[in-house]
Amino acid sequence: MSTGPGGWFEQLEAQLERQLETFLAANPAQEALLQEQEQQEKQQRLKRRRLELQGQADQARTGLLALVAEINQWQQRVQRARDAGAEDLAGRAERHLGQLMGQGRDRWQALAELGRSFQAVEAELEQLARQAPAPAQASAGSARAGGPQASQPKGGSEPEPLDQAWAAFEAQQALEDLRRRQG
Repeated sequence: MSTGPGGWFEQLEAQLERQLETFLAANPAQEALLQEQEQQEKQQRLKRRRLELQGQADQARTGLLALVAEINQWQQRVQRARDAGAEDLAGRAERHLGQLMGQGRDRWQALAELGRSFQAVEAELEQLARQAPAPAQASAGSARAGGPQASQPKGGSEPEPLDQAWAAFEAQQALEDLRRRQG
């Protein structure tokens, strides 16, 4: 007995939901098309997120490499100051070096988090790719009616394992490089 503005909207929404369910139950082909469309939209969102994460990871790696170069420079400065007997300057440079290394650890953790997010997106995309063939086989008639669009998601997912492998390779190489330079 809601008479407020939210009550009529909720009633309308519930009625529309019931009508949609009735329509889909009476038209299973439409339900399959709706599910396929929802799956394609989710796949596109995930692909956009993957590209966004790749861009962020590229920026993070670039920043991390620049920071590594700066750390190397300050390590050399510390050594030069020590060699010259300028202990006060060497101490100040070491403190700055410590701050830079702390920034490096923070940036590395952020890059690792991006990697975990990327892997989660990849896992979702792989799950969607595994689910995609079943509806296409079940509704062969609607796949034929869809034309080239029906084959696009499958074709678009073929390079994904290479992208994932390459991103993992780059992350591993950056980690090993950072460890070598710090160690």
